[in-house]
Amino acid sequence: MSSDTNEFRSLYQLFRQNHRDHAGDAVFRYKKNDAWIDVTWAEFGDTVLGLSRGLLALGMQKGDRVAILSQTRLEWVAADMAAIIGGGVSVGIYPSLLGRDCAYVLDHSDAEILFVEDREQLEKIESERGKLSKLKKIVIMDGPADEARGVLSWDDLSKLGQGVEEEQLQQAGEQLDLQDLGALVYTSGTTGTPKAVMISHGNLLFASWSVGEYVPTERGWRTLLFLPLAHVFARMIVYFCVRNGVVTAFAESIPKVPENLKEIRPHFIASVPRIFEKVYEKISTGVEQAGGLKKKLFDWALSVGSAVSRLQQDKQPVPAWLGFKNRIATKLVFSKIQAALGGQLVFAVSGAAPLNKSIAEFFHACGILILEGLGMTENTSFSNVNKLDDYRFGSVGQVGPGIEMKLAQDGEVLFRGPNVMQGYFKSPESTAETIDADGWLLTGDIGEIDQDGFLRITDRKKDLIITAGGKNVAPQRIERTLRISRFISQVVAYGDKRKFISALISLDPENMAEWAGQHGLGDASAADLAANPEVQQLIENEVQERNQALASFESVKRIRILPRDLTIEDGELTPTLKIKRAAVYKKFADLLESMYED
Repeated sequence: MSSDTNEFRSLYQLFRQNHRDHAGDAVFRYKKNDAWIDVTWAEFGDTVLGLSRGLLALGMQKGDRVAILSQTRLEWVAADMAAIIGGGVSVGIYPSLLGRDCAYVLDHSDAEILFVEDREQLEKIESERGKLSKLKKIVIMDGPADEARGVLSWDDLSKLGQGVEEEQLQQAGEQLDLQDLGALVYTSGTTGTPKAVMISHGNLLFASWSVGEYVPTERGWRTLLFLPLAHVFARMIVYFCVRNGVVTAFAESIPKVPENLKEIRPHFIASVPRIFEKVYEKISTGVEQAGGLKKKLFDWALSVGSAVSRLQQDKQPVPAWLGFKNRIATKLVFSKIQAALGGQLVFAVSGAAPLNKSIAEFFHACGILILEGLGMTENTSFSNVNKLDDYRFGSVGQVGPGIEMKLAQDGEVLFRGPNVMQGYFKSPESTAETIDADGWLLTGDIGEIDQDGFLRITDRKKDLIITAGGKNVAPQRIERTLRISRFISQVVAYGDKRKFISALISLDPENMAEWAGQHGLGDASAADLAANPEVQQLIENEVQERNQALASFESVKRIRILPRDLTIEDGELTPTLKIKRAAVYKKFADLLESMYED
């Protein structure tokens, strides 16, 4: 790993060096016809160069926006790099968005060229095509060309590039510098219309260097990528891996992740907390169902692992007798959990949302270290992370090299450094509200910094609930705590200016279906289960149990069970599955009000 933050002037230079110096090394891996295929830098580089020349043939000029509407896959990254090294600006669009929302991003970004994954994504755009006067060409990754509709195939674009001289691409790439715009990344829009964050070449290069200084890897390591590349977190993982020689394997789909983990056997993975929560739920459910001797063995192993974990957290030696017991616990119990994640995980990284401390402690007891970090779109997805040899569960770690951190008078966390965005596209007012005159980024997070520089996020400034008694309550903490229950899928805490905290809860489909079958309710629909008194009592008991981990003023006093999960399609969740609180509060206003009627 280089200690020189200015080793490269642009992403073009990073790309060219890897293509030249590591031609025979694998850089990506994907699955086709039940076999994993390695892609070398020579192969990937040639593909990207061909596509980039094709974009120049279509008329792409420096700063022109090129949008990508696709699931996470190799072609997404190829299109992204092809646009950027030719001087363009890539714009990711979440594939889960509805047609009208895709059209908003295309129109707002002034995108002239769009990559779509397949016919399904193409049809979404075609339904809105009349509103997209700036969009000139569409390139389809999987599918034939359609000249009448201005649709090129993937191969067509590469063939077009054959008419562009190498010197033209070199000239376009060599003029790029750190301050040049590389990407527009749209925020998830929890509080309204998504904003377009301007990420420069320098932002991406610096952040990929800074995180690498705290999270060491080795050339040839593997990771499995399953997060959406329209999100800056996934984008940062790719550039971090490219910079440090880590092979990125693309998961076939979210349902296939468990299978792909065993096949790829990654050295590290990066994920959002919900994935770790789901794994924890599956393990705990399995243990409860097994019961008897298996449960006793698991409980014993977990007590041993927890004792080892506490010593390791305190940087204390593990006594020989405890180490011996832990080796037995690992062989009999923990090795199975580790094998489910591939069997050679050195660490995992959790980001994009807060991770419940108890989840991190559980996995560490099982021999799996999760390093929680902090980042946001506006600081290129990285400001803090715990380290392999210096971590504190419940914190997001220390601030990365080259980044400044401080707390405002009201406790808001502020950052300054080369990771901070250039601003919001077409929104100087929002930029001025988010970055102050001295260059400090106002995150909206409230936090605490301990004497060793570890940051702990306590709540969100805008989401903060202030009860009628004047207590400040962070809804995310309540929601994370209740979601540990295997019967609960989603939680929305409520109670601003109210006497107590209440919550809307949706049921976990898989675990509730099993419970329903055991209690003679196997034919009941989700709506019927939500209204069933036995289910109501079950969930109330689960909430009361989880309330023990909360202070009295933040414990949930009343609940209402929703007949379904919240969804992106109904405007209740963002594409990154964050709750749109205002929309949920408005939609379920009567249900919320009913909890305070008496």
